[in-house]
Amino acid sequence: MTKLVICDCDEVLLHMVRHFGVWLRERHDIEFDMAGGDFARALKRADGSFVEREAMWALLDGFFPAEMERQTLVPGAAEALATLSAEAEIVILTNLGDHCRDARIAQLARFGISHRVVTNQGGKGDPVARLLAETGASVAVFVDDLAVHHESVARHAPQVHRLHMVSEPELAPHIPPAPHAHARIDDWAAALPWIIARLAHGPAEA
Repeated sequence: MTKLVICDCDEVLLHMVRHFGVWLRERHDIEFDMAGGDFARALKRADGSFVEREAMWALLDGFFPAEMERQTLVPGAAEALATLSAEAEIVILTNLGDHCRDARIAQLARFGISHRVVTNQGGKGDPVARLLAETGASVAVFVDDLAVHHESVARHAPQVHRLHMVSEPELAPHIPPAPHAHARIDDWAAALPWIIARLAHGPAEA
């Protein structure tokens, strides 16, 4: 009986925004304020103007993959995945361009995380549904920091248990629980028993 854990990377396994903010300040004289919880108004130039959405995506393209070595491991993440790997197949579903896949695999391997990596752009509901069909998993858990992806998975694969996790402590207090997630847990020590229990429970109720 195949069980599946589908896990995001940035702000779930690896810290990203704190290091992205340092890089923005160092290289571009841009301040990144995480307190708003809204990327559209989080990046501010020295003259006080906000960075436009198109420019923000260009900055993210500058961070990935060239600056990925700045990222650090979320406490307990590697140990939790090691424990879960005895219970289930693990797939890292990360919203990066396909050209970043090899860099992400190497980055995770440096932290002792060596699982299948799937890159994606856009909502994660479709790729989660495809992974379920491919693996024939009888039960699956999805872990992600963004509410939009929980909504997408709820729509395309409602039988999947959905855990909302924001592992950046400076960001988490400003992010409300995702309405389409089954639970919100922001640290791996507490998340691990919840995930194990869901894997033992069977599919979520649609």
